[in-house]
Amino acid sequence: MQNSSNRAVILLSGGLDSATCLAIAKSQGFVPYAISFRYGQRHRIELERAASVARHLGAADHIIIDIDLAKLGGSALTDRNIAVPKHQSVDQIGSEIPLTYVPARNTVFLSYALAWAEVLESKDIFIGVNALDYSGYPDCRPEYISAFARMANLATKRGVEGNQLTIHAPLIQLTKAQIIERGLGLGVDYGLTISCYDPAEDGTPCGRCDSCLLRAKGFSELGSIDPALK
Repeated sequence: MQNSSNRAVILLSGGLDSATCLAIAKSQGFVPYAISFRYGQRHRIELERAASVARHLGAADHIIIDIDLAKLGGSALTDRNIAVPKHQSVDQIGSEIPLTYVPARNTVFLSYALAWAEVLESKDIFIGVNALDYSGYPDCRPEYISAFARMANLATKRGVEGNQLTIHAPLIQLTKAQIIERGLGLGVDYGLTISCYDPAEDGTPCGRCDSCLLRAKGFSELGSIDPALK
């Protein structure tokens, strides 16, 4: 059996950032346990991509948790009556919190990751949030990650017994181009990932949602083409 001190729970959406995060965790000597969520999102094809990424990068395990956040609504990602915002360029992305924000999503996801980490006797959780090239989500900021870590160590048996948990957010201060460059250096196959909020049934990205535009900007700044589009 693997040494529990080397186990890390990785939030894996099937997108570019979370795939890079998994690769970073593995490069740092952690044994990655990937967790994904079927939460009522319109882009459920990301779960197929998450499974492919988990296999490609050698996750020790990959589980998918069912949570129906669509029953709550309030987001273009979970309510098909709300259109996903589309733009012609990154310059058109506003500074306000967008309609694609899913209320409390990262808090819900991290709570499940925290529970699994306790079961695995792991002291490490990795999440691929980013505070630079992102769409304005409040739960992608450094202060949020720090606050959740403090809560996690107060709220868990292992935490109060002295097994302090660390929430790793290695991408939080990187641009999208820097994230891609880091991932390529670690062997991430970005052709396996999907970042689009509103893809076609076959997984073809829309090319105009915030996530598509930010991803395209990252590859463009590196002078390369997104392999998912080839």
